Amino acid sequence: MEYAKSWLSIEDQIERLSRRGLDVGNRSEASALLREVGYYRLTGYLYSFRESERYVDGSGRERTRVLSAYRPGARLDDAVDLIDFDRELRLLVLEGVERIEIALRMQLGYSVGKQSAFAHEDASTFVSAFTVPQMDEDGEPLPSHHEAWLDRIRERQGDSDEAFVAHFREKYDDQMPIWALTEILELGHAARLYGGLRNDIATEIASAFGVPTKQLTQSWIATLNYVRNVAAHHARLFNRKLVRAPKRPKGDTVPLLAHLKQEEAPKQFGTYSALAVMAYLLETVHPGRDWSIRVATLLRNFPATERLDVRSMGVAPGWLEQDLWQELT
Repeated sequence: MEYAKSWLSIEDQIERLSRRGLDVGNRSEASALLREVGYYRLTGYLYSFRESERYVDGSGRERTRVLSAYRPGARLDDAVDLIDFDRELRLLVLEGVERIEIALRMQLGYSVGKQSAFAHEDASTFVSAFTVPQMDEDGEPLPSHHEAWLDRIRERQGDSDEAFVAHFREKYDDQMPIWALTEILELGHAARLYGGLRNDIATEIASAFGVPTKQLTQSWIATLNYVRNVAAHHARLFNRKLVRAPKRPKGDTVPLLAHLKQEEAPKQFGTYSALAVMAYLLETVHPGRDWSIRVATLLRNFPATERLDVRSMGVAPGWLEQDLWQELT
């Protein structure tokens, strides 16, 4: 279907919102907000305030259709409060991921480096699935995951303008030991390296963060990378359904996260699960819980309305009173 909607001026955008039932308040302030954040970003934060109706689809299944009209009482100020809340949340996420990412890079260099300075180039450091050549759809050989990873890292070395990288380039013919190389890894590169490691090395790294298994650590790193990317691109985070949801620990292997498996746990993974995993990892990375306390304070001050509260983030009743979010005594 060809797109046929016409361009709207800021004034026309305000009029459309008002016509659909939104209390736009002071129109001068509404205009300033639209010029700051744009119509589609604004209406994304207003999505939960729209009317909806139930209907039966062609297969006989009952579904919900979201309508263009806003529910009675919906205000532009509701979106303003959510935008401000989400901005604070994204900044906290970026801070938390930064601390964890740097600690992960250090631990990768430390544990892999124990094997040898250039263990990252040695196939024996990795599981066979990471080092065997791949095949395309026509059966033609492709580089192994290990070779592809090394190619990306060499490209990153070549593009780097860091002084220490230039030092290795000039003095050691571009050879960098793993404990130096990790300093230029992006989180995605670190995740791929970790995923390819032999289980004994990967488990040692997991244990350094208080995580019982490689599989769980891989899942959590993928979640961190996902929420970091969302936050770094200034996208809406607070009520996002996580595409890369963290695996929940089995049994009581991680007591501080045991509540994620309680009966009242939301079926869908919300942002809270990522925040909880980050709070747990920071127990070993940056002890003291200052980050966790600030996150919990922000969540307790969620700008709740009749239509929306902190449960939209995957927070079940009582979860913010869990030990994970309390000051250490």
